[in-house]
Amino acid sequence: MPYRLRVVLVAAVLVVIAPVFVAHGQDAPPTAQPKRTILDQHDQSGVPGKQIVIGTAELPAGTAIGWHTHPGDESGYVLSGHLVLKTRGQPDQVLKAGDHFFNPRGAVHSLAAAPGSDGGVAVSTWVVDKGKPLAEMVK
Repeated sequence: MPYRLRVVLVAAVLVVIAPVFVAHGQDAPPTAQPKRTILDQHDQSGVPGKQIVIGTAELPAGTAIGWHTHPGDESGYVLSGHLVLKTRGQPDQVLKAGDHFFNPRGAVHSLAAAPGSDGGVAVSTWVVDKGKPLAEMVK
């Protein structure tokens, strides 16, 4: 095969396949991560040093919020999807839209998208010590 023909063929192949490699890298979805959003927070009336916080946790498929504690109580409600609440020393709670859960002060827990599901969204209200981080990660 003449040299010029080989160059033309290689160039033609690159023109065809190069956009596939470039597009694949650009179109790949970002790695899914849980997302916690604080919606509102206020000092608790008549209770010095306490704060009420409302927020959501969005857990895409295959994600989890790692083991953590709160400096106060958490009361939550599953808005959509399927989640699993893991609390150390207790059986896992499989939760679906409409279910509620409670984590007392200091309970070591994790929230995860249920296996094989599209994940889910929960809303929580925390009554916590003012000035402390809302959550502290633990091993």
